[in-house]
Amino acid sequence: MSSGYSSLEEDSEEYFFTARTSFFKKPSGKVTESKDVEKERELRTEFSREEIRQKVEQYNTVTKDHLKMTLGSSGVYTGFIKVQMDLRRPVTVRGGQRGAGGAVLEEAFYLPRGVTNTLHISSNNTVRQVIVALLNKFTVADNPAKYALYKRCRREEQVYVCKLSDGEQPLFLRLVAGPDTDTLSFVLREQQTGEVVWDAFSIPELRNFLRILDKEEQEQREAVTRRYEAYRQRLQEALTEVRGPS
Repeated sequence: MSSGYSSLEEDSEEYFFTARTSFFKKPSGKVTESKDVEKERELRTEFSREEIRQKVEQYNTVTKDHLKMTLGSSGVYTGFIKVQMDLRRPVTVRGGQRGAGGAVLEEAFYLPRGVTNTLHISSNNTVRQVIVALLNKFTVADNPAKYALYKRCRREEQVYVCKLSDGEQPLFLRLVAGPDTDTLSFVLREQQTGEVVWDAFSIPELRNFLRILDKEEQEQREAVTRRYEAYRQRLQEALTEVRGPS
């Protein structure tokens, strides 16, 4: 594997502004010369071996935990990234039981949102490989193409999230940004297509979704029934107090 890095293609970035910013997509107009210089500096995607060595040393100096980077003799470096799971739909996981014919049974459930996972990767690992590694860690059987890795950045009191292309190297982004997760963090989400592409799901997955919806519907019905039974009991108690014991 080479030590080169994929470029950060501007056309592939989907911006979602959050706190203290507009909710509209970043305008594509002319910017000042100073911002152009800053953008050009950010888009550097290759460094010499000496520059990488210096950046790894600087990274290890300022990191506040034990998740340091290691530079190999080949110029490839390894390190850790933390990825927050932000999945809104249920995932299909491979269970430990086997059904008829020895096939591994699968079931769908919701992963806890906000959980952060730490991965040890190399500078050659791409976004797509990181997504596959995360899914394997949870024994998720879904197609990795259903998911996307996003980077969350903070600049001048502004926070934005943009989608990473499959060929980008997350550890390189981590090295350039430094270890501060306020400056840069990674988030795993479903692909933002505007609507659910049901054709991408298998028949067992769709059946699992239906079972989950049926279960949620039953739970909602039971909750409504309990609420009105409580109202009825309170009304009966109030009527008893007004009329007195019969």
